[in-house]
Amino acid sequence: MSKQIGILSALVTALAAAAFVVTWSSGFLIAAIGTAEAAPLTMLVWRFVPLAVVLLIVAVATGAARQVTRSALRRQAAIGLFSQFGYCAAIYAATAAGIATGTVALIDAVQPLVIAVLVGPLLGLRVRGAQWAGLIVGAVGVLFVVRSQFGHSDAHPLVYLLLVAGMGSLIVGTFIQRRTNVQTGVLATLTIHATVSAAALLVLAAATGALVPPASVSFWLAAVLAAAFPTVAAYGLYWWLLRRVGITALNALLFLIAPFTAVTGAVLLGETLTILSLIGFALCGLGVATVLVGEAQSARGAALGSRAAGGASCPQARGHVVARSTPQASD
Repeated sequence: MSKQIGILSALVTALAAAAFVVTWSSGFLIAAIGTAEAAPLTMLVWRFVPLAVVLLIVAVATGAARQVTRSALRRQAAIGLFSQFGYCAAIYAATAAGIATGTVALIDAVQPLVIAVLVGPLLGLRVRGAQWAGLIVGAVGVLFVVRSQFGHSDAHPLVYLLLVAGMGSLIVGTFIQRRTNVQTGVLATLTIHATVSAAALLVLAAATGALVPPASVSFWLAAVLAAAFPTVAAYGLYWWLLRRVGITALNALLFLIAPFTAVTGAVLLGETLTILSLIGFALCGLGVATVLVGEAQSARGAALGSRAAGGASCPQARGHVVARSTPQASD
């Protein structure tokens, strides 16, 4: 029975990982479509404000809001400002400036390398040699994918700094989340993140005259899709998978974002897709597989070490427990 439960759990995790890649990638495509007829701030305001209202109503009605402490509220508000407001504002601005969706998705793909460098000193965790190899192979694959799109954008080179700012915002939000002992449910987390982002966007849009939305059906369709998929679905899966599989494995999955976005961008938006891109896809897949296999082997080794020591404290076991298992929150 326990074996069947283990297989079912692994299947659920695999399906969640696939859904995460698809829904997160959709955000880049929706951003490209939505900002074609409206300012990035306008699109973001009407993506987040209605969603925040709906989530607040649901959180109050279900009792999820009553379970949030002041400490958790402050911490999740800070995470939301980095991981949604800061990240999305940078991404939408870069997309509106003309950077191809596959290139924009590069910021997600290079996060694993940055986090792998920082995870030791900031979280006290260990990234093994095989995982480093997978991260590097995946990064090379992403560079192949994105290199095929260079030269097809009219954006000023300085606009690419927006991608760096977006990546930095999401990394900061991720590390704040991993360092906190205060846990909230996914519904409460999304509600807080969407609300603080909506408030910040309202102030910024009102100050810059970008508050009034266009009356077109395509704009409102893009706003609804952006709220449903890259916000609710993708972010919900992001935090759930972070607690389920650990920070290294989750960020390895981000290597798949740029290839998937490049393919869908070529099909739906007519963006460039070449042999160089296909080579990059293969390297991305190899990199992800290497990291995930290394993560699984590390977890098994830590578990066996804990049993052999009779539950005694050991540095490797402690590191992997922290890396893969934070207190679970109710959905």
